[in-house]
Amino acid sequence: MKRIALFLSALLAGAPVLAQPTDKTSDQATEEGRQQNNQLASDATLTTKVHTALMNSVGLNTLRNINVDSDKGVVTLKGRVDSEDTKQRAEAVAKKVSGVTAVKNELRVKGG
Repeated sequence: MKRIALFLSALLAGAPVLAQPTDKTSDQATEEGRQQNNQLASDATLTTKVHTALMNSVGLNTLRNINVDSDKGVVTLKGRVDSEDTKQRAEAVAKKVSGVTAVKNELRVKGG
């Protein structure tokens, strides 16, 4: 009886070790998730920085019509603006923001 109790105690003590995954898939998935979260946060920060720069340079009325998206440093501007000059200024402002690697200017001029 003591042998069985000793055996069961040893088995139960080692159970947490046996429950640990033996491969790295769990750790790899966690690291990939962490990297993806960091990239999303970085993109959100960049989008905010571009929005702020546009608001300070182009003006609040235009900003309401410009949608800014960021993906790994590439900023996309979408929406409608009043003139070709405003479209070009918005692109120039976005390019000057730290962290922007490229700008896709998909803005359309109203009436054009």
